[in-house]
Amino acid sequence: MKATRAWQRRIKDILLMSGSRQRSRLKRPVWIIVLVTFVIIFLITAFLYPPTTSAACYIFSSRDCTLFNEPSIFTARELSDEETRSHVVFREILNTPPIQSKNPKIAFLFLTPGTLHFEPLWDKFFRGHEDRFSVYVHASREKPVHTSHYFIGRDIHRETVLKRKEGKKKKKLSKDGRARAILVLMMPPFVPQILMNSVVWGKFSMVDIERRLLARSLLDPDNQQFVLLSDSCVPLHNFDYVYNYLMLTNVSFIDCFVDLGPHGTGRYSERMMPEVEKNAFRKGSQWFSMKRQHAIIVMADNLYYKKFKNYCKPHMDGRNCYSDEHYLPTFFNMIDPSGVANRSVTYVDWSEGKWHPKAFRAQDITFEFLKNLMFIEESIHFTSGPQRRGISGPCLWNSMKRPCYLFARKFYPETLHRLMIHFSNYTTI
Repeated sequence: MKATRAWQRRIKDILLMSGSRQRSRLKRPVWIIVLVTFVIIFLITAFLYPPTTSAACYIFSSRDCTLFNEPSIFTARELSDEETRSHVVFREILNTPPIQSKNPKIAFLFLTPGTLHFEPLWDKFFRGHEDRFSVYVHASREKPVHTSHYFIGRDIHRETVLKRKEGKKKKKLSKDGRARAILVLMMPPFVPQILMNSVVWGKFSMVDIERRLLARSLLDPDNQQFVLLSDSCVPLHNFDYVYNYLMLTNVSFIDCFVDLGPHGTGRYSERMMPEVEKNAFRKGSQWFSMKRQHAIIVMADNLYYKKFKNYCKPHMDGRNCYSDEHYLPTFFNMIDPSGVANRSVTYVDWSEGKWHPKAFRAQDITFEFLKNLMFIEESIHFTSGPQRRGISGPCLWNSMKRPCYLFARKFYPETLHRLMIHFSNYTTI
């Protein structure tokens, strides 16, 4: 009897143990099913309700996330007729395949007050590549004296602004001037007239001369890239390196960043609204490298051009706004944000925090100094205001980290001799 009861207890214990094992085995697949179901629901929700931030877009969405870089001006309100016309033109230019030139060239646009002191250095840079570049020079104060045959006959002469008003007494123009006058009068209304007498630092005339250089260089269909340089700029690499760097990418190197300080967003005028909103206002260096499509868009723009000409200038509403630092960065941030690299390929040292960048003397020019400039791989932007800080980021070229700069400024004329000595060495590294 006792033996029978003991045997029954053992059987009961075995059954209880086997039952508990079966229940524990059942728990695992249930939790896996619940987890998988939750993930599926989450992914379906993300697909049906697209992410509204750029960070979430890059993680969960397969569509073009660069759309999140576009300001809300295109979707938050209805565009005016003039805005609609402008955007139609911009879209058509961007969607039109660029001209396939059999001999693509870089247009070097020199903006100078007079003689280019570094012509001998640029002559050395250009030598042997005559079919792959063109030169355009605008001297704002005095006629330059050229020492290199690459620059002779490449000046854009100063002319009087032409106006379409009747009854005005017109000045006598040269034969070349009359031809250009006819060209201007034939321009459609949305193409601004850009013939200027002179350029003054800080004034809107700086933007007009940039546009004028672009217009003249666009007349040559072989010019595919357009580089704006000053009289104090020097090359950091040999011509082949510069040519491949610019030609083998599909972005323009236009400097663009957000500066919330007094010399950034603090220069914004609400009179630019509604076409230019404060959150779209940007700052950047004027020294650009621009692809042909973007150069044509700059020529076609009249809407934003007028906004900056009228409301971004010195002594405007108690502010000093300089359009050469804001017009192009803001314009391309609004029109084609994914088409620009948001950095310049011209090195400028703003580390001293003054109104003008650091200028280099003869004693600064050494092989090590130039080599260090060549291999900088991070660009830096300095914000304005009491809490001035530097914002740095890697320089990407076709999604790969590469040296940032092809040119550098500001160099005093006294540095020419040392630059000529070191040029062949530092450009062949």
